[in-house]
Amino acid sequence: MRLFAAVLPPEEAVAELADEVRTLHALPTAGELRWTGHESWHFTLAFYGEVPEDVVPELRERLARAAHRHGPYELRLAGGGRFGDRALWAGADGDREAMRHLAGTASAAGRRAGVRFDDHRHFTPHLTIARNRRDADLRPYVAELAEFVGSPWTVRELCLVRSHPPVPGAAGQQPRYETVGAWPLGE
Repeated sequence: MRLFAAVLPPEEAVAELADEVRTLHALPTAGELRWTGHESWHFTLAFYGEVPEDVVPELRERLARAAHRHGPYELRLAGGGRFGDRALWAGADGDREAMRHLAGTASAAGRRAGVRFDDHRHFTPHLTIARNRRDADLRPYVAELAEFVGSPWTVRELCLVRSHPPVPGAAGQQPRYETVGAWPLGE
């Protein structure tokens, strides 16, 4: 199974961001981007990749313990950025330090469960909203997102999400995500 640990924003936060993203579609090169669907919006804390089925129970147990060690924290969708000209994302504001610690614990849970993955990247809280299909300049999109500030919400759970890749060769399809585990923070 292709798995990752994530924080899923509530519907209200998704709706606010969706309104903002609709304004981005008016920019001149918007048609050159592959926009992600609202139902797929999430903050990846640790990407585990392909995980053997026999490792999943241990991973679930360790993620449950990780969630127990972290209390709920405040967050809001705010601003945006880009990874080069490959991906456009919405950012997070609020207790980013709590999110960084939760991401570190989720990564450690994966390693201790026996998942082999590369987690040596610097954690940047982000929610991918578009990927570049050609050579569109993403700077105007980042500039438009700079003033976006969503309403605050409380992160209350850590989720384990399964990624179902799109059918090879099917144009325009996106991966489908399925939450296969969720644990309340601090409980």
